[in-house]
Amino acid sequence: MRHARGYRRLNRTHEHRKALFANMAGSLIEHEQIKTTLPKAKELKRIADKLITLGKRGDLHARRQAAAQLKQDVLVAKLFEVLGPRYAERQGGYTRVLKAGFRYGDMAPMAIVEFVDRDPEAKGAADRARLAAEEAAED
Repeated sequence: MRHARGYRRLNRTHEHRKALFANMAGSLIEHEQIKTTLPKAKELKRIADKLITLGKRGDLHARRQAAAQLKQDVLVAKLFEVLGPRYAERQGGYTRVLKAGFRYGDMAPMAIVEFVDRDPEAKGAADRARLAAEEAAED
């Protein structure tokens, strides 16, 4: 039986797992779609859905809780200003996990994690902005 087994350990220490999911949740919020292994994707879904719920609440305590988990103020701002209002009417199920075959090197099962009503333009927007700024600086 698997009583009191609330989450996947992923062969990592608590600190490593906490940092891993802080980075992955930040990338998911920034790009609104990421590709990772299937067990990590299934755990990230739980964390990301809870962060979206904090973004929907929108109060100061929720903002501080999200900031403690995300570590970047830009991502916290996007969570509360863009994603929270986007999912205000939805009662859960903000992310989906799509299976994406197997990784070539070690045959690990891969998956794509994305927000349900995602903005397709969000993926790579930071890179496009950086390239535009570099081109403007050259001119």
